[in-house]
Amino acid sequence: MNRKTIASMSIIVLIMLLLQVEVIHAAVGCSLNDPDRDVKRIFPKSTGYRTQFITIAERGGESLLKQVEAELRGKFDPEYEPIDVAYAYYTVLTGKDVIGYVHGVNQKGMFGGMQIILATDLQGMIVNMYYQKLSSPESRRFRDKAFTEQFVGLSLSDFVHHDGMRGRTCPADKVGAIRDPSEKSHDDFKATLRGIKKNLILHNIFNLSSKKAESH
Repeated sequence: MNRKTIASMSIIVLIMLLLQVEVIHAAVGCSLNDPDRDVKRIFPKSTGYRTQFITIAERGGESLLKQVEAELRGKFDPEYEPIDVAYAYYTVLTGKDVIGYVHGVNQKGMFGGMQIILATDLQGMIVNMYYQKLSSPESRRFRDKAFTEQFVGLSLSDFVHHDGMRGRTCPADKVGAIRDPSEKSHDDFKATLRGIKKNLILHNIFNLSSKKAESH
């Protein structure tokens, strides 16, 4: 075996190992890098938080997955969104009172995985949105507050309304009014919208719906 062949085989093995690392990494849940710092930054009046890890597998399995996919209007990627991946939820407190939630999801982008973090109020309305991870040559455009702050005030109902308006122009379509900030990364823009909607769907199922049921 000559040196060229050995070098070629080494490159192939290296590429395969890198791909395996990406798949393994993608299947890990999206937790905050520094919960103490991040929660306090988003909710300055907070005095603490509770952390909970929830999977689709334990809450409803395949039937719940089908429900989520129906609401999302798209299939889950088995590499980035396996049914047993744990989603981290941070219930934010002021004293004993709950004042909001912080939660994130992994989403497949054009150049690898992105991590989208949302902070929501008690009704599920977005009060903060940012990328914890984003691999894109146009990441600065996506991270710009001029873009991310457009999601503040939106809720799951806005995304559902947007789905109903597909192919039509409607002044009340708040999601449809958000424009792609990039020049050549439209798929990352679409991935962002998908990731935020998925995040809101899961939060509604895992947390808000159960709270509503408890109050009745």
